[in-house]
Amino acid sequence: MAEALYPQDNLTPAANRTRLARAVAPRVAQHPRHSGLHPLSDGLDAFAARYLLLAMAEDRIDIQYYIWQNDMSGRLLFSALLEAADRGVQVRLLLDDNNTMGLDETLSELNRHPQIAIRLFNPFSFRTLRALGYLSDFARLNRRMHNKSITVDDMVTIVGGRNIGDEYFGAGKQPLFSDLDVMAIGPVVTEVAEDFERYWHSAAVKPFESVVDNATDASRRAVSLPEAWRDSEQVARYMQRVQSCGYMSQLDSGELEMIWAPARLLSDDPRKGLGKARRATLLPQRMLEVIGRPQRQFDIISAYFVPTRAGVAQLLGLVRHGVDIAILTNSLAANDVSVVHAGYAKWRKKLLRHGIRLYELKPQSSREEKPHDRGLTGNSGSSLHAKTFSVDNQKVFIGSFNFDPRSAVLNTEMGLLIESEVLAGDIHQRFVEEMRERAWALRLDKWGRVNWVEYEGEAREIVHKHEPNTHIWQRLLVRLVWRLPVEWLL
Repeated sequence: MAEALYPQDNLTPAANRTRLARAVAPRVAQHPRHSGLHPLSDGLDAFAARYLLLAMAEDRIDIQYYIWQNDMSGRLLFSALLEAADRGVQVRLLLDDNNTMGLDETLSELNRHPQIAIRLFNPFSFRTLRALGYLSDFARLNRRMHNKSITVDDMVTIVGGRNIGDEYFGAGKQPLFSDLDVMAIGPVVTEVAEDFERYWHSAAVKPFESVVDNATDASRRAVSLPEAWRDSEQVARYMQRVQSCGYMSQLDSGELEMIWAPARLLSDDPRKGLGKARRATLLPQRMLEVIGRPQRQFDIISAYFVPTRAGVAQLLGLVRHGVDIAILTNSLAANDVSVVHAGYAKWRKKLLRHGIRLYELKPQSSREEKPHDRGLTGNSGSSLHAKTFSVDNQKVFIGSFNFDPRSAVLNTEMGLLIESEVLAGDIHQRFVEEMRERAWALRLDKWGRVNWVEYEGEAREIVHKHEPNTHIWQRLLVRLVWRLPVEWLL
C-alpha cells in the first residue's frame, strides 16, 4: 500500500472530471464568494447523505472521525468505502484511536486494499489493555482528535457534531441523539480538504500498519468484509429508507435547497494533540477573534457545558452589556458522563442569578434505556450531542466544539463559522420553540434553590425540587466531584 495516495499539493479536481463536479460546479460559479450550505438535523438524512455521497464518489474520499462504531451504520459505511475503493476511488481514513477498540481486524482488512490508507491519531501501543497506555503516556493519550468531517471528490463536505454510529443516526434501538451537521459546497470545501491534509501529515498521526502488527499482511487474496453485515432484516429496512431519500438526486440535478452565505473553517492546529500548539492558534481564541463580542443575543447548544470560572466571568460580562444569553445542555438524567455534569452544576445558581436562561434536555429514552456512564473520556453518548451557537441572529458555528476545558485545551476540534441571518434565525427560532416541550427550564425559587420546570398544556407547570429522573447517588456524586480540582479534565 502506498504511503500517500496522492500528492499533498494536488487538492483541486480537474474541471467537470467527476459526477459531483459536474453537478456542483455550475451552482458554485453563480456564488463565487459564498458556500452552499444544507443543514442536516435529522439522523436518517445525515446517514443517507454520507452513504449516498460515498456511492457517488469517483476520485477521492477523505474522512476524519473521533468515533466509528462497529454497529449497523458503521459497517454499512465501511462497506461503502470498500465499494468505492473497488471502483478505483482513493480513500483516506483518519480515526482517533481512543475509540477503535474491537476494530483492528476490520481496519486491517480495509487497509490492505491498494486504494485505501488508514491512519490513527495518538495511537495506543497496547491494543487490548489500553488502560496500560495511560499509565506510561497519559499526557499524550489524554489528548484526542474530536474532529468530524467527510469530503468527497473535493466538491462536497459534511462537517458537524455527529460521529459514526447507530445512536447518532437514529438507527436500531439506540437512543437518538439530538445533533446537527451541515453539508457544504463551494470555497469552504477547499478549506476542509486542506485542513485534512494538515492532519494527515501531522506528527500526532501514525500509519495504521505501523501500529497494528497484522496490518502488513502481504497476501494477495481479495479484500472483503463479512456478507452477514448486509443480511439482516433491520439493514434491509434501513437501506430502503435511505434509498428513498432524495438528497443525492437533488444534489445531482441542482435542485437541493442551499443557503448561500460566507463560511469559513475554524480548526485546531493538530500539534495540540501533542501539547505543542501555540495558544493563539487554539479554537476558542480564534473564535473570539473572528466572531467578536455578541451585542444582543447569544444562544449556546452544547452536549457538555463546563464554563469554568473564567468562562462564567466572560458570560456575566456579556450580560452586563445587555446581551440575552440562553444555554441548552444535557440534564443529569440525559448525560452519559455524570462527573462532567458536575463542572456545569456548580455554576448554575450564579448563572441564573444574573439572568442567564438555562435549559436542560430531557432524556429521550426511558431510565432503563439510559446510556451507560462513559466516565471521564467524553465519548459524547448523551441525548444531546449537538455543538452549535448563534450570535445576534447573524452568525452560526456548527462543529465538534463543546464549551468545556477538554475541547478548549486538550482535544483538537473543528467547525464551520457561517454568516447567515437565515440559518442563525432558524436555529434561534427552533431553540425557542422546542425548549418548552423537550427541556426543563431552570429557575431559582424564593430560597435561592434551583428548580426544574416542565410544562403541561398551555398553563400547567410541574416543578421539580431535585434533578428529575435521577437517583440520589447520582446527585451525591455530582456534588462530590464539583468540590474536587478536576475541572481541567472534564
